[in-house]
Amino acid sequence: MTGRERVLATLNRQPADCIPLDIGGTDCSSIHVIAYQRLRERMGLGDGPIRCGCLIQLVAQTDAEMMDALGTDVEVLWFGSQRTKTWQTPFGVELIVPEAFLVEDLPDGSSVVRNAQGVVYARRAADAYYHDPVGAPLGEVTSAAELDRFDALFERWDYSTVYDEPLGVLAERARKQYESTDRAVAGMWRMHYLQTGMLMRGYENFLMDLIANKDLAHALLAKLHQVYLDRIDAFLAAFGQWFDVIFLTDDLGTQKTSMISPAVYREMIFPYISEAVGRMKAAGKKVVMHSCGAVSAFVPSLIEMGIDALNPVQVSAARMNPADLVREYGKDIAFWGGGVDTQHALNASDPEVVRADVRRRLREYGPDASLIFTQVHNIQYDVPPENILAMRDEFWKQTRE
Repeated sequence: MTGRERVLATLNRQPADCIPLDIGGTDCSSIHVIAYQRLRERMGLGDGPIRCGCLIQLVAQTDAEMMDALGTDVEVLWFGSQRTKTWQTPFGVELIVPEAFLVEDLPDGSSVVRNAQGVVYARRAADAYYHDPVGAPLGEVTSAAELDRFDALFERWDYSTVYDEPLGVLAERARKQYESTDRAVAGMWRMHYLQTGMLMRGYENFLMDLIANKDLAHALLAKLHQVYLDRIDAFLAAFGQWFDVIFLTDDLGTQKTSMISPAVYREMIFPYISEAVGRMKAAGKKVVMHSCGAVSAFVPSLIEMGIDALNPVQVSAARMNPADLVREYGKDIAFWGGGVDTQHALNASDPEVVRADVRRRLREYGPDASLIFTQVHNIQYDVPPENILAMRDEFWKQTRE
């Protein structure tokens, strides 16, 4: 099978010739730019600027040389920018970023990112390797009527103004990429609902809105939802034939429990996101949902709305044991991730710890799982290249030899 055939068979919960491998195929299974630079050096793939994928998480856009060397089955269709620049980061990695990514490095070693109006919307601490969103643009809103003043904010949410590539150019790039690869192509459409509410209103505000100010919460979600539906229609019309998978993200869990109850999710979030997913599925697309944390209670809702695979399967979170998930839900959904525990194994000092964890997770999933193998979320900045290769090599040893 080709990588594309292998991934699509798995998402259809049909037999494949082997388990597909994803390293860098989504913005939640990628590699932090520091670890990526070290991996390129370790594999003799040269140096030079790295094209940045997610500007908040600071993960790399995995290049074709690396995908070939790792033997991966998935690649990303990223949003793009026609005008780029290089950013020499304070932590020593030169990145290619959109010209409109207005990052400013401060004397104390930290960085801030401003929008076109000069307002800081993301910040990196001096000793950190990511940007954190800051500020809540709708934090002072008190009524649904006020939301109409923020049309521009909604219109570009999850499709930031830093990406200046016209839709027609994006579509042509998608065609060229799709026709040049036999890997499955995944579009990073994000389209958060719960997470967007928390970022727009502030975490505390929106979580209280869901209980105590439902009119405002519904008004915000409905306005966002219409933007998302229009975008889905536009993307599908422009380049719907040039990708295989739509990757959505909406974190629902913490390490120990869910952020909101399944009942609140069903009442306040599910009606919107299920319609969006239904529109994608009606176009024949596979849809993957990313949600970190303890999210087993939400899997029935994901299955009901038509989600094809759950990512990342955070094996260290409560009630996220792969064996239990496969037993309860494996007939109805695939699993994209959980191949290595990033919190307790992937950054270990001994690569044998990584190899042992790969074997453990494959045993837990068992032969009946529809599994796309990748680590839990992104490979972090402190993971040595030897561990990344140990993960890949042990996976191959267990599944392809």
